[in-house]
Amino acid sequence: MSDFIAGPRDQGLYRLAAGTLLVAFQGTTAPEWVLRELENGLGGVTLFGFNVSDHEQLCALSERLRAAGDPVVSLDEEGGDVTRLAYHVGSPYPGNAALGAVDDVELTRDVYRAIGDDLARCGVTLDMAPDADVNTADDNPVIGTRSFGSDAALVARHTVAAVHGLQSAGVAACVKHFPGHGATRQDSHLEIPLVDASLELLHERELVPFRAAIEAGTKSIMTAHVQVPALTGGLPSTISPAALTGLLRGELGYDGVVISDALDMKAITDAYGLAGGAVLSLAAGSDLLCLGPIPTEPDIQKIISEIVAATGDGRLPVARLEEAAERVARLRSWSGEPRQVAAEESTIGLTAARRAVRLTGPAPELVDPLVVEVDTPPTIAVGEVPWGFHPWLPQAEIVRVKPEAADVVGILERADGRSLVVVVKDAHRYEASQAVVSALLASRPDAVVVEMGLPIWRPAGTTYLATYGAARANAQAAAELLSL
Repeated sequence: MSDFIAGPRDQGLYRLAAGTLLVAFQGTTAPEWVLRELENGLGGVTLFGFNVSDHEQLCALSERLRAAGDPVVSLDEEGGDVTRLAYHVGSPYPGNAALGAVDDVELTRDVYRAIGDDLARCGVTLDMAPDADVNTADDNPVIGTRSFGSDAALVARHTVAAVHGLQSAGVAACVKHFPGHGATRQDSHLEIPLVDASLELLHERELVPFRAAIEAGTKSIMTAHVQVPALTGGLPSTISPAALTGLLRGELGYDGVVISDALDMKAITDAYGLAGGAVLSLAAGSDLLCLGPIPTEPDIQKIISEIVAATGDGRLPVARLEEAAERVARLRSWSGEPRQVAAEESTIGLTAARRAVRLTGPAPELVDPLVVEVDTPPTIAVGEVPWGFHPWLPQAEIVRVKPEAADVVGILERADGRSLVVVVKDAHRYEASQAVVSALLASRPDAVVVEMGLPIWRPAGTTYLATYGAARANAQAAAELLSL
């Protein structure tokens, strides 16, 4: 038991403080300290790919967590590149960029309903999705294919469809990243990104999907660690009262649960510290604080200590913690309502990926194909999720090359007399990838270029296939088209 539990008042404050935290841990079983803190009022957990090995294991883990307390069990299951359930094999669902390219809201709803069913069967109660960012910065390093697109109205209607799909399965949606991460060129895992937009532009662009999601009844909204000078001054939105209380609560009228983005990201820790950022975010209006895999048990205790201390020195009113607890209790009550869950896995993901794939130029006839996948470094949000054509093109020889070390001459020799397929992911963001593709096309203009990220950089005069994502479903759909 914690040193804080010395009397009824201390115990009550401890439970209120602990109840605001969503902690993470390593491994596929819950550590004893997590189970103990759940008994002491811990808000819940956020799971990552390293916490999941298979369906049965995740079911057992969530059951063990629920036996210890009343946790919110959350994870990021966006489909597409960001997956936790299928972290080791790739998602069977395309991500938002593919769904936005199809622009069929019923399809989006069905995909997210299937994702919700998968999560509900495993005991997950909250999905940190969908991503409602309007991706207007082509070189955005953290959003990209996670967004439905660059048009605010399109993003809004698909965000609503995603919310309806998830919540019809009994899994709470968490629309992110408020007030919008799509116009940034920095990654908040590493620094504080800037959104240099006027309040008028925010209302016309970034806030449109969030306003629609609120009207659609989303159960939670996640903050962004972005600085919006016109709104937040020099603060990231996660700790800005103007953003969370003034705009989100006041102007937009949202009364659901506000969840912070992971507080162990450098955008918060470098300037405010983990515990300091936690207090500031709660004071600004957050109800649950997401903590990524970096904080340890001692870190969690320091955060709880700082929250409790802040209630005594005037930085954080106890009423603010009580308000947060009431909102989270409502969320738990809603999640506990019985709902019908589909008994079998859906094939809707592959259907959606097939509809999203786009082919420009003549359809290729592959002869003893050599597939060259130009490697792309993983982002922190995505992690080391596998991508590419294996095993969907069994007739092909598939090689993976680092763009900086690619032996173009050797590849051309190897591809002599054979079909050449060059696969890239977000080539517009990597000059080295573009250089490899251009060098290969200079000698092999008949090569097929497959883009498994956003199709922004397109070499002219070649057959070009865009998948709008690198999930397993996207790769299978592209392979089917190449194999016709």
